[in-house]
Amino acid sequence: MTHFRISEAAVLLGVSDDTVRRWSGEGLLEAGVDAAGRRTVSGASLARRALDLAPGSAAPGMTRQSARNRFTGIVTGVQREGLVAQVELQCGPNRIVSLMTAEALDDLDIEVGSRATAIVKATTVMIETERC
Repeated sequence: MTHFRISEAAVLLGVSDDTVRRWSGEGLLEAGVDAAGRRTVSGASLARRALDLAPGSAAPGMTRQSARNRFTGIVTGVQREGLVAQVELQCGPNRIVSLMTAEALDDLDIEVGSRATAIVKATTVMIETERC
């Protein structure tokens, strides 16, 4: 069975080492010790926890669509130049960059610090925000 060190598990889940330790103490993750005496988490329990943390497809206020590759995060950068804009999201350990029209940027009311979802379908990345 695959095991991950606490720090590796934290990166995979996009949380802190302390959170992984707390979850293992609460029994939400199966913990053990490797041959070097370092605390580890089983890959199977890590996979179950990742699924538990994944946003549900029927969350209230969410739109419904066929795309399954959705990354929700925080906007960390916005650049506008003429008719084009670039938006950067940090989604856990993933950095997502999307190009869009400046008009779309305005319509979605995107600014640094906003929560947004990147939807990846083939080679296209779309940005989605909740309606206010």
